[in-house]
Amino acid sequence: MNHPVVRLLDGLYLACIWIAGVALVVMCVVIPIGVFARYLLGVGAQWPEPIAILMMVLFTFFGAAAAYRAGAHIAVQMLTDRLPSGARRGCEVFADLAMLAASGFVLVWGLRLVQGTMGQTLSELPWLPVGITYLPLPLGSLVTLLFIVERMVFGSQHQRAVVTFDHPREAAEGAR
Repeated sequence: MNHPVVRLLDGLYLACIWIAGVALVVMCVVIPIGVFARYLLGVGAQWPEPIAILMMVLFTFFGAAAAYRAGAHIAVQMLTDRLPSGARRGCEVFADLAMLAASGFVLVWGLRLVQGTMGQTLSELPWLPVGITYLPLPLGSLVTLLFIVERMVFGSQHQRAVVTFDHPREAAEGAR
């Protein structure tokens, strides 16, 4: 689909994939540093564990949003595949509304958590407010909400390849 909102959400989807990927790489680098420092150097570095946890939270919430849009989220379809099309559509609408409710809950309460902990700091990272470490919860939930609304309005995007054009002539040819 070539709708401007869908193209914008394509970019947001790619950003989620990059955020989750970079977080995973950083986590995979930081954990061995902590193990190396503790067991080979005999010095227990305090910063690798909270950084790894922060990266896991980033990976979880932004990766979950990307997985939802890609249709790679957990879905039990054994029952719904055997239903008539009308009942199947009803289950899809119910699932979308349930996802909206869950994402809305995490968005609202995640924002409250961020606001309530912004004045606190981690002992291992005194320069980092605790509220910043919780920021992926509401941000990832907001992105998920956008993807849910996109699914409800434009349909599922998980079988459509993300198309990008680097040159105006290619875009004109792709539109034909």
